[in-house]
Amino acid sequence: MTTGIILECKSCGAKNRVSAKNLADEGRCGRCKATLPPIAQPIDVDPATFDHVVNESKVPVLVDFWAAWCGPCRAAAPHVKAVAAEMAGKAVVLKVDTEQHPELANRYGVRGIPNFMVMKDGRIVSQQVGLVGVPEMRRWLERAA
Repeated sequence: MTTGIILECKSCGAKNRVSAKNLADEGRCGRCKATLPPIAQPIDVDPATFDHVVNESKVPVLVDFWAAWCGPCRAAAPHVKAVAAEMAGKAVVLKVDTEQHPELANRYGVRGIPNFMVMKDGRIVSQQVGLVGVPEMRRWLERAA
């Protein structure tokens, strides 16, 4: 099975497969050799991608368990996106849609959303239910590092 996240080169549009352990690193496009910056946006994940990223990432991983029908989840989305951009190179941010992937929510005992979890080396470092802002999310990731 081939694993990795597909990132598009902003210079030439080529699709580049990046392993979970390298998502926070600067890389090079396989086609044009332009710089591929560290991932700076939340990644929507399925269970296989989730497991791969949380177990292989060299940096802390913020997981946002959410659903489209959830008002507080929609309110949190811009904060999650801002944290992903601000912490690029220092953390990776994942989004788990609990409607599409209830097995992940069940695995981690998610009973209310939004539910934020910080993981490091495949283990839960902290977990918080409810809407929080960018400063709090940043603090979680900085403590986990």
